[in-house]
Amino acid sequence: MNAIMQQLAEHKGCGTDGGNSKPSCGSSAGQGDMPTEIWEKVKNHPCYSEEAHHHYARMHVAVAPACNIQCNYCNRKYDCANESRPGVVSERLTPEQAAKKVVAVASTIPQMTVLGIAGPGDPLANPEKTFKTFELISRTAPDIKLCLSTNGLTLPDHVDTIASYNVDHVTITINMVDPEIGAKIYPWVFYKHKRYTGIEAAQILTERQLQGLEMLTERGILCKVNSVMIPGINDQHLVEVNKAVKSRGAFLHNIMPLISAPEHGTVFGLNGQRGPSAQELKALQDSCEGEMNMMRHCRQCRADAVGLLGEDRSAEFTTDKIMEMEVNYDLDTRKAYQAKVEEERKAKVAAKQEELETLAGADSDIKVLVAVATKGSGLINEHFGHAKEFQVYELSTSGAKFVGHRRVDLYCQGGYGDEDSLSTVIKAINDCHAVFVAKIGGCPKSDLQAAGIDPVDQYAHEYIEKSAITWFKKYLEKVTSGEIEHVQHGDADIRQGALISVA
Repeated sequence: MNAIMQQLAEHKGCGTDGGNSKPSCGSSAGQGDMPTEIWEKVKNHPCYSEEAHHHYARMHVAVAPACNIQCNYCNRKYDCANESRPGVVSERLTPEQAAKKVVAVASTIPQMTVLGIAGPGDPLANPEKTFKTFELISRTAPDIKLCLSTNGLTLPDHVDTIASYNVDHVTITINMVDPEIGAKIYPWVFYKHKRYTGIEAAQILTERQLQGLEMLTERGILCKVNSVMIPGINDQHLVEVNKAVKSRGAFLHNIMPLISAPEHGTVFGLNGQRGPSAQELKALQDSCEGEMNMMRHCRQCRADAVGLLGEDRSAEFTTDKIMEMEVNYDLDTRKAYQAKVEEERKAKVAAKQEELETLAGADSDIKVLVAVATKGSGLINEHFGHAKEFQVYELSTSGAKFVGHRRVDLYCQGGYGDEDSLSTVIKAINDCHAVFVAKIGGCPKSDLQAAGIDPVDQYAHEYIEKSAITWFKKYLEKVTSGEIEHVQHGDADIRQGALISVA
């Protein structure tokens, strides 16, 4: 095994041998939790580090239209600017257009640190376009991290090329390691000029995926595995997938909810296959976390997403706009801006640690979820009515742990509250005991209180984790004194296809 990966495997129990020890080098880990070489790869990568996703942006370029497999949850539609899900783009780019777009975005958004190719098909089903794009970007923007996401069917054929372009991060979508289950997810794969169906197709796919994963980790390339949770089909099986990918050196496992709204026109959407509830998703993620660290901050991005996770600024960078822009790629300015970001980040971590120390000695097994309205930077800095998503944290005497996000429709439309939207927001955070906001109006505040959700606005523009821990201490005090009774909240909806981008 590569020396870096061996060091990673041995560090703080982050084993890759399929054992039961929990790793300490995944999405939520900090600088002291992993080898220096690994930290340098993930510290400003918003997908590989939960902490980094509060501060750094990414972008995808849609240069890979063709795909070599069919998934029952996928329908690659185009020109869907207000729809957020994988496989959706508004325009496809040539490698040359993509390279100019990357430079333009990186010049405008200096905290943009990562360029990914994730479709709208499969990057490795379009190898010439994918690697030409990487070649151009590595010349013009050498500080940008390069990533790709693939279904893994042809991955073993391209590992050497991936390594030669210094692509340090690869995501593989692995939904099964049992071909009988795979046959329910994949109607066909196209491999070596032949179409395969059923169990045979799934057998080829899983063998190639696992082989590719092993080859990448042997070369020290960090691998994240995405899995779509499909209730009744692979939900229980994903525990076995988790063990299989850990034993082959995967760095992170990202279990995502199935997006199955009928209007998307997918097979699962049209046949009524439901997605998981919020508690079902969290329970599965929690059960797998005993094996390896889970990514919980994934936004299931469009194939042309731009900006921080949870926002989409792609409408600002259409091809027409890019061609009119005069771009000056100033590497020194980018470095200076990112240095300030790191100062903010260290301050946030220090504030969290200081507040966490005040919980030392607290004796309680109570755990609660809270929702947070934020624009980024790890701050409570979004108005309740302007939030398009809420970040969710689990609070306990161990501190504040990020466990997911909930997309919602905007409550405020044209300056007025939409009561229909408010009911969907409450359903999306119904399992939370509180919602932290920068500001909130009287009407939504009373409705939230009636639903048993505490609207908290006294920590506006303060650090999320520090504020959440402070609130939790007061909550425990009220429970201990008998002022309130701790009750478990019900389940919540996972909102599909919510508005993310507004042109």
